[in-house]
Amino acid sequence: MTQAGRYDAIVVGVGGMGSAALYHLAKRGKRVLGIERFGIAHDLGSSHGVTRIIRMAYYEAPAYVPLLRRSYELWRELETSAAEQILHITGGIDAGLPDSRLFQGALQSCIEHDLEHEILTSDQLSQRFPGFRLPQDVQAIYQADAGFLMPERCIELHVAGALEHGAALHTDEQVRDIVETANGVRVTTDKGQYEADTAVICAGAWTGKLLPELAPNA
Repeated sequence: MTQAGRYDAIVVGVGGMGSAALYHLAKRGKRVLGIERFGIAHDLGSSHGVTRIIRMAYYEAPAYVPLLRRSYELWRELETSAAEQILHITGGIDAGLPDSRLFQGALQSCIEHDLEHEILTSDQLSQRFPGFRLPQDVQAIYQADAGFLMPERCIELHVAGALEHGAALHTDEQVRDIVETANGVRVTTDKGQYEADTAVICAGAWTGKLLPELAPNA
């Protein structure tokens, strides 16, 4: 086992979430290590593929909106630093029965946070976007600021930026154990052992195996 000094933070999993955490920690001047069991922008997690949708109003809860506003700002900052477009604004819809949770939740997010939106009947939607043919009792909420991201490129740019800011990165290294110590955490992998003040767990589907106390049925 090897010991590679002490870090302010260790990020476990360097996918969509982990790469962003690694980048922003490094940008803040933290001594940070990212550990990824596969390669960067691999196809085994949830952040692979060509595109991922992004929008301001999520039906699950209006509380997401402030996070999304900040997210849009950060994506534009990353684009500026990388001189590359990764956030594409196209407009987007949430469609459903007017009394459905999806429709009402998205509408509540728009209203509560004064988001630009339009409510369209199925006929209005078809006239405006001919590719849609929805039942007459369905309505749609159109959000002009919705769009999509290029997820794999987002990961690559976050990682590149993190390295530029001094982050360390280990790929093809599997985390076996994460334990609390008197001074923080100890992370054991198949290649070494590392200590830090804190660990940021972004392991996706593998989180249950790393932290079984949080997912007893995983």
